[in-house]
Amino acid sequence: MLRGDSHRQPWFCQTDPGSTIQVNGKAYTGRITLHRQGAGWLAVNMLDLERYVASVVGAEMPSHWKKEALKAQAVAARSYALVHLVRPASSIYNLGDTTRWQAFSGLSSESEATRSATDATRGMVLSYRGGLVESLYASTSEISAEAHGHLGASMSQHGAQELAQQGLAFNEILGRFYQGASIARLKADG
Repeated sequence: MLRGDSHRQPWFCQTDPGSTIQVNGKAYTGRITLHRQGAGWLAVNMLDLERYVASVVGAEMPSHWKKEALKAQAVAARSYALVHLVRPASSIYNLGDTTRWQAFSGLSSESEATRSATDATRGMVLSYRGGLVESLYASTSEISAEAHGHLGASMSQHGAQELAQQGLAFNEILGRFYQGASIARLKADG
């Protein structure tokens, strides 16, 4: 389904269950809204949070990494995404799809391993004193310290993998990087 008026409103496409939308050669599910920007268009994907998290996990970490590292990434990605529902990147979208925010590649970065890690942590977020943690992370501890050191806690993805290889569970891994934070579970309204 494609609807919109290029002069006043954005165009949008909605997938049926089990179908996808192709944008720049990548497959996406959910709804794609096309916003006119200068001479081009900006595609914004609106989809279920857990589906988004499964894609982020695969875009941010190799899918063959230890399951506990993938689960730690899922909780961190979910927490980060929810913070940006409250504090969006722009008036058009909550998060970008690059590593400036969280890498997101639609279906191309999902796998059985990333969906499994997401399902195993469904609804889990990082909380500190009753609030959501903007769970920053980066590839290595050096990058994490350089990029986020002035902001406080930040997870090293390679560090998470190393801790998972040592046998730590995802909650223990998160506890090493986000000291003082706890894992909370989202509640559905009603």
